[in-house]
Amino acid sequence: MNSISVRALLVRGMLAGLIAGVLALIVAYGLGESHVDAAIALEESHSHEHGGEELVSRTVQSTAGLATGVLVFGVAIGGIAALVFCYALGRMGRFGPRATAGLIALAALLTVYIVPFLKYPANPPAVGNPDTIGKRTTLFFLMIALSVLLAVGTVILGRRLAPRLGNWNATITASAAFILLVGLAYTFLPSINEVGDDFPASLLWQFRLASVAIQITLWAAFGLIFGHLAERLLEPRTARSATGDGASRPVTTAS
Repeated sequence: MNSISVRALLVRGMLAGLIAGVLALIVAYGLGESHVDAAIALEESHSHEHGGEELVSRTVQSTAGLATGVLVFGVAIGGIAALVFCYALGRMGRFGPRATAGLIALAALLTVYIVPFLKYPANPPAVGNPDTIGKRTTLFFLMIALSVLLAVGTVILGRRLAPRLGNWNATITASAAFILLVGLAYTFLPSINEVGDDFPASLLWQFRLASVAIQITLWAAFGLIFGHLAERLLEPRTARSATGDGASRPVTTAS
């Protein structure tokens, strides 16, 4: 794959990430913000101390702030995933651009979000000790790094076992090794549970489910959109299967 194709795929990946970010923003605003407001209201009702004015108002946080964060994240992950796609295409079996993009999006959702989430789930603003935010952030990103590294190791292990065990058995074995190592990471990394007994369980899980829905929307939309754009770039076809006189047009493939 030449540098022109890589550059074009990078642009398309960032565009797909931006569109996916818009869709995720809609889900975040529709499902998540009401739970954030409820958590903040609950925190304020239990607090007897009133500080100074907020540096950024809640209105700005829930609109411009939320949009900026989600859209910038979408563009960033779109560019990174597009570069991973450039490396993975043709190295993951006989998968075309659409299937490769979908598999990358699914793997990213699992390794970057689901696996860390199961150990350190998202909490609304009213949950958590402000003094431990640095520790909690460090552990969460450490879990992301471990998950990604273990996923890369799983792919390498599967490819090395494939000639001996076959693709199916190699995939099962490598996946089992990944699950085992993730389980060990869950066991040895410290757990953090700062949810108060008086915090409503229903609100907590509604917030967490909304968080999962946002990520699923982001990655699913990216996989579908980028797969379509990548296929049109790498395997361009005419929109019509035949010309006006019925003669078929040749199929061309970009280098």
